[in-house]
Amino acid sequence: MKKTILIILSFPITLVLYILLFSGNIKYSEEIVINANIDTVSALFDNPYNMKEYMDGIESYTVLSGDIREVGAKAELIVSYIEEDVVKRKIVMVEEIITNNLPDEKKVTYTADGVYNIVTNRLVKVSENQTKFINEQEFEFGGYMKIIGFFMPSAFKQQSRAYLQNFKEFVENR
Repeated sequence: MKKTILIILSFPITLVLYILLFSGNIKYSEEIVINANIDTVSALFDNPYNMKEYMDGIESYTVLSGDIREVGAKAELIVSYIEEDVVKRKIVMVEEIITNNLPDEKKVTYTADGVYNIVTNRLVKVSENQTKFINEQEFEFGGYMKIIGFFMPSAFKQQSRAYLQNFKEFVENR
């Protein structure tokens, strides 16, 4: 009986230790075909002020250093997550451009409390009026975010998919 109770009580501790020590990264890719030419898609995507048009919750985008769209530029993004017209939480992220040679590739990092996100975007010409948008995400979590990343990886994928779908609608309906 004591062994059973000990096993039952030690399981949550063991699980949390495992998560904190051996997990904490998520890596995935999403893609979508946009009905617009590659130059239009590239120009609209490379303008960070357009993010408000397709990313729900973006309150502001402020350049902190460097020249906008240039490698090494840093910017602050403030994102609010709203449910039932109430702000549930605000996240402040710092974006840094690592590479930008669109349409081939644009790689940026986002840093926030407990999260380091590397995002690589590629645009591929499908036809004269269609462009494939490939979005690769890599998340590295720290602290309590490791637990959230472990139990809710699909939430991050769903959010990325929603942003891609919203961007597609933004480009096609502008």
